[in-house]
Amino acid sequence: MIVAATGRDADRSLQLVWGPLGALRGLLGRPLASYYLLLSSVALLVAIGLVMVFSATSVEALGSQGNAFGPVAQQMTWAGLGLVLFWVAQRLPLATYQAVGYPLLIASFLLLALLALFPDAQLGPVRTIEGIWMETAGLHVQPSEISKVALVLWGAQVLTRKGRHIVRFGELAIPLFPVAGLLLMLVGIADLGTMLCLLLVFLSLLYVAGVRFRIFAAILGLGLGGVILLIAARPYRLTRLISFLDPGGDPMSTDYQPVQGMYAIATGGWFGVGLGESRQKWGYLPERHNDFIFAIIAEELGVIGCLVVLSLLAVFAYSGLRIARRVTDPFARAVAASCTIWLVGQALINIGAVVGLLPVTGLPLPFISAGGSALVAAMAMVGMLASFARAEPAAARALHARPPRRWVRIVWVPLPPKPGSRARSVAQSRSAVASSRSVGSSKPVGGPRSATRTRLDRRSRSDRRVKPGTVRSSGNRQHPT
Repeated sequence: MIVAATGRDADRSLQLVWGPLGALRGLLGRPLASYYLLLSSVALLVAIGLVMVFSATSVEALGSQGNAFGPVAQQMTWAGLGLVLFWVAQRLPLATYQAVGYPLLIASFLLLALLALFPDAQLGPVRTIEGIWMETAGLHVQPSEISKVALVLWGAQVLTRKGRHIVRFGELAIPLFPVAGLLLMLVGIADLGTMLCLLLVFLSLLYVAGVRFRIFAAILGLGLGGVILLIAARPYRLTRLISFLDPGGDPMSTDYQPVQGMYAIATGGWFGVGLGESRQKWGYLPERHNDFIFAIIAEELGVIGCLVVLSLLAVFAYSGLRIARRVTDPFARAVAASCTIWLVGQALINIGAVVGLLPVTGLPLPFISAGGSALVAAMAMVGMLASFARAEPAAARALHARPPRRWVRIVWVPLPPKPGSRARSVAQSRSAVASSRSVGSSKPVGGPRSATRTRLDRRSRSDRRVKPGTVRSSGNRQHPT
């Protein structure tokens, strides 16, 4: 009886362990799991970002502007614009993304060249700031965010068009390497952190495309060499690196921001001091709403809040890489993987700088930090990932089997292409071309004469395959001479 009771207890413990895991596996096995995981994780991250931006900026905004809701209202406006771009992006077909990469690349080159030539100038209605931002009509726009999207779309199109030829260095040297190198240089002159994101995007594209390891390692080495040169060219970058190597060496000057960030993290503990109860936001922590917003999250929400943010980023990474693995088009696969690596890598760089594992680079935390251009670009990329998620073969078949209501397809998103429809259309076009060629020829098609000619052609081909030194007899045997 004791043995039976022990066996029942073991079965119950196994059910407690495997039951939730089985339910989770069943949920992940649904056709539209990637789509819903992507939307839910991004929506929660944006909501947390709006709350934390309000908490981090309300005190300073109330004292300087007399309105505590000014910065968060601006961030909500950018989030609304990002939602519109998300809606547009998930409705666009794959051919549109393949076509817009080159125009976006040209536009980003022009804007970055303008910033490099006139880093602080008034150019009509546009004012350039520190070679990084452009201000017009009271809005700050960062052209480097456009360059990220352009590099993803254009680079994926170039690599997929080259196909198997990417194993040759000469095929990659023109035009991929010079264009990407010039883009990295134009961005890195004024913004090293964004250049690191662009380098991460470029390396992820090469990795997903299957470039040989020696070429990948050479590009990585050249990129790191360029980063070292850019650090040495600007004294403040070298100062940041020295303060990272010697933390706390000058807490009132060069190490002031990292030290205050550590104070915020240490104050939070496990459960935080409470939402809106931060001490560091009272003028102690610089860039608390942007680069160091994760420190405010740690102070007000504690370790639990940090784990929630990290978990949502992990869900986003899983859903993005799952989409990249399940889509059938090579271009969509490269774009999905590089976008996911870009956003997750930028988040890790930001969090690593806040907790002292990496030097301070000035990169915002995706979906959470204050900043309009970064949020809008990220939301547009999420819309593109959502369109790829609905185009997964299993998801597309499920949507066509039970299509949503007509008003849902009109208002939200139309049905994706049915799996196999593209292959069928290609086969039909090839057969149409073949039939048009046969109709346009002067020789008759069909009939016994054409059948005889076909058999003769087969026999002549078989004769050409006969080995030297053999002759064909009246039968089908071959005898040596």
